[in-house]
Amino acid sequence: MKSSHSPRWAVGDVAARFDLPTNVLRHWETVGLLRPARDAAGRRRYGEDDVVRIAVIQRSKAAGMSLEQIGVLLDDGSAGRHQVLQEHLDDLDRRMEEMRRSKEMTEHAMRCSAHDISMCPRFRAGVADVLARF
Repeated sequence: MKSSHSPRWAVGDVAARFDLPTNVLRHWETVGLLRPARDAAGRRRYGEDDVVRIAVIQRSKAAGMSLEQIGVLLDDGSAGRHQVLQEHLDDLDRRMEEMRRSKEMTEHAMRCSAHDISMCPRFRAGVADVLARF
């Protein structure tokens, strides 16, 4: 997707603003996530729409999405878009629950007076579901 605004920024400028190595932006272009315009000399020129896509990619990666999933998210013609997004939402819910449990265990460990925290019955209850697999 070409930027609908006139291209303004070189790859190095954009990479620096997002604190990314330039090769990451080039890789995202190679896999089809970015399509910056080129100037007469063939240099990449990023416009506002490209910068928004980079922000979406960064936020999506931080949330655990793969580049393939992000590609589906950004492809307005993708037939499997809703399925990929639902799977990602399900994964987020699962990870959020794991984080909630981990937070509860950590908070308990901060308050617990047991010398060996793994011997505390209440602390052990926090991993009972994991131990049940054994």
